[in-house]
Amino acid sequence: MHGLRARREGGVLTLTLDRPARRNAIDVPTWQALARELEASAEQPEDRVVVLTGAGGTFCAGGDLGGAAPGGETSADGARRAMRESVGRACLALHALPKPAIAAVEGTAAGAGANLAFGCDLVVAGASARFGEVFVHRSLSIDSGGSWLLPRLVGLHRAKELVFLGDWIDALRAERLGLVNRIVPDGSALSEAHAWAGRLAASSPTALARSKRALDSAHGRTFAEALADEEDAIAACVTSPEFAEAMRRFFTHS
Repeated sequence: MHGLRARREGGVLTLTLDRPARRNAIDVPTWQALARELEASAEQPEDRVVVLTGAGGTFCAGGDLGGAAPGGETSADGARRAMRESVGRACLALHALPKPAIAAVEGTAAGAGANLAFGCDLVVAGASARFGEVFVHRSLSIDSGGSWLLPRLVGLHRAKELVFLGDWIDALRAERLGLVNRIVPDGSALSEAHAWAGRLAASSPTALARSKRALDSAHGRTFAEALADEEDAIAACVTSPEFAEAMRRFFTHS
């Protein structure tokens, strides 16, 4: 598969950006391959968790700037169409994934690479990892969903600082801003992500999917709407086979 490796084991789908000679910068075929894998995984019940990482000790240097826009498009209409069919499709598939996604970040996560990581539900970073919203240095506006993600993750003024200045931040500052969940020794981000993935894979997929959907939509709902959605979610959970098994274990060991 162009620029992307997929491996399934124990309910965990690991997707590895695999263009180390380009620091895993994502070209159009790789964006499209990523979109296809995520869309397929959404329909695959055996995939309980998705882990996204990069080969060669780096996460992703962003989009591969082989042209002024994905696919070398330079017209406004061409750039818009190319973005929608590559970057937009992959990022939307990641956001819509009805199961947890974990980013395992080593080295650099720049531009679209940073926003791919932040678009996951959990982020594990090696101690030397660094993140940069570097679009401004390429005379580009923010993309890959960052304009939606960053204000929700760090607040509007912090998001503007990261985007307008385009400065690099290290893993420690990213953690303090709420962009990273856990910092681990260099070289162990993937193993830590897999440890978390193993725990999540053993959990109820119905409960995780409904909790993820509720949390992701929280900013667009009133409190009453959130309560109503929780009622629907609990109804789905208590009628699932996983709930019946969980109750059997609970009463057996209580």
